[in-house]
Amino acid sequence: MRQNSPRIAEISLDLQRFVVIIVSMYPRTVKIRSTSGAVHEYVRVVEAFRQDGKVKQRVVADLGRKDRLIEILPKLRRLLAGESPGEDGEPSDPLVSDASNWGPVLVVQALFDQLGFWAILDQDLGRAKGVPFADRAFVLVANRLIRPASEHGLAGWLETDFVCDRKGRRFVPHWHQRRRVRVHPRQLDAWYRTLDQLIEAKDRIEVALYHRLRDLFSFKPELVLYDITSTYFEGAGPHDFAKHGSSRDGKPQNVQVIVGVVMVAGWPIAHHVWEGNRLDHSTVQEVLTDLRKRFEFGRVVFVGDRGMVTDANIESITKDHHGFLVGIKRRRNADLDAWLDAVDDAKWIDGPGGITTRERKTNPPRTRAQEVPTGNPDLRVIVIDSDERRGSEQAKREQAMERARQKLEKIKARVASGDLKRPEKIGAAVERVMQRYHGYRYFDWKLTDGVLEYTESQTHLGREKKIEGKYVIATSEQGLSVLDAVAMYKELTEVESGFRQLKDVMAMRPIYHQVEPRVKAHIFVAALALLVQRLLGRRLQEAGVDLSPARAMEALSTVRLVTFHLEGQPQRRGLAGGCPDARLILKALKLGDQRPPAPPEGEETVM
Repeated sequence: MRQNSPRIAEISLDLQRFVVIIVSMYPRTVKIRSTSGAVHEYVRVVEAFRQDGKVKQRVVADLGRKDRLIEILPKLRRLLAGESPGEDGEPSDPLVSDASNWGPVLVVQALFDQLGFWAILDQDLGRAKGVPFADRAFVLVANRLIRPASEHGLAGWLETDFVCDRKGRRFVPHWHQRRRVRVHPRQLDAWYRTLDQLIEAKDRIEVALYHRLRDLFSFKPELVLYDITSTYFEGAGPHDFAKHGSSRDGKPQNVQVIVGVVMVAGWPIAHHVWEGNRLDHSTVQEVLTDLRKRFEFGRVVFVGDRGMVTDANIESITKDHHGFLVGIKRRRNADLDAWLDAVDDAKWIDGPGGITTRERKTNPPRTRAQEVPTGNPDLRVIVIDSDERRGSEQAKREQAMERARQKLEKIKARVASGDLKRPEKIGAAVERVMQRYHGYRYFDWKLTDGVLEYTESQTHLGREKKIEGKYVIATSEQGLSVLDAVAMYKELTEVESGFRQLKDVMAMRPIYHQVEPRVKAHIFVAALALLVQRLLGRRLQEAGVDLSPARAMEALSTVRLVTFHLEGQPQRRGLAGGCPDARLILKALKLGDQRPPAPPEGEETVM
């Protein structure tokens, strides 16, 4: 910062002291010309942060004109130090020993309280020597939600964020140097033991949390949403558990496990983990049995995606007097063409909006639906027509057709030039293109007298255009209206959204553990973090705060806990920072008047 006079130098020095207090932030001056033509320097507090591997900056606060800051700096110092302004001169500047992120941890602790998490974990995990297992479990879940990292990476997070147990004692990592900085193995053992304890108590914890959610939000388990995903390993993974299978991550070369999540009333209440080659439809009966035994569910409506639809599953669901609402595969279904042909343009019923989770809030894309005859009194089929899906699928089809056409033209040119002669090699080259770009949905081809020709397939291409934008769902529920059925199926996208959060936001993938119980514990921690995240989203929505949980966590990171002392006084803690969104979030969660945690005398830190 430029210093033009002793007065300006004093401002600059005071600003530097101020910035030391809020840490990782720094002042920046900006020259702005007023309407009168005069140029003034304005001071902003800027914070550096990392996003998607890049260092970015954001303005935390505008402090106003530089030449007027001298008037407010004493008040800023007193406020941050927790002092009341006096008349006997300025208090000495605080000596800051630490300033750590506090807002995200504070919020996760509050959400833990609302879920009754502490009591549940204390009951199911028992007491450990020193730090209770419940407190260590909290650290693992909070880390997964705030800054996902492996148990090795946990130490880095503990250095930047103030993470404490219920007594206010801070968790501090122990490091050692051996060519590179790593967390000490003795500390890792404690976290691994916590993982082992968690997975042993998983079934009981899930049931206890379900009952707590049911009490908090007064819902009935009438609708069960179920979907499956996969997550892969770096390395071999556990023997006879991590296996090659249908990869949803685009990693067919990696071994994986299958994860199934059950959601009720928008809450993830249970999950299951199976070997990587387990077929989707083979898991349904096991899930239904678990819901009946562990959660004591009566009749429910099972909502699942297309991979769950088998005659055996439908029979199993109805045999136990449950209902079902499932998506129908649009290809390889003998009845689909007949159902689509039965659509009457005069009988469409307009829906409220699109059926995906990425809808526009204003002028949402149109969704229409209608029931079509099936000839089966126990089966209802509903066709949904979505403008949003049609636009997306049409764009993907046109892109695939164009890429396939370019590749086929190159093969055609090679055949014409004589560079590619043998029919079997020509056929293999065309086959690779057709498989990669789904070419058989769009093109016919033939090789005649050494000449390669391809044309748009009127039959296949016509069918693709016919199904674009269409969802087809089947249900056993006779008393369900068409629009209610659409709304129920729409809720299945919440499960899909949950998977994206489970895998991406909380970095569930890849998995590095090589022991089956630890793999399951790793996924369990991510599932618990997802539950806490859902509760945060719910509370923000109830308070009218238009921020996603991820955005909220980013804003809360501007709230800092500062450890400092004034000359001749003992060490103290105070709160500093907090952007407007952070203050809004804390107010919405009724956390605006929180005091910094005060540890017992002589018990400042824990391992």
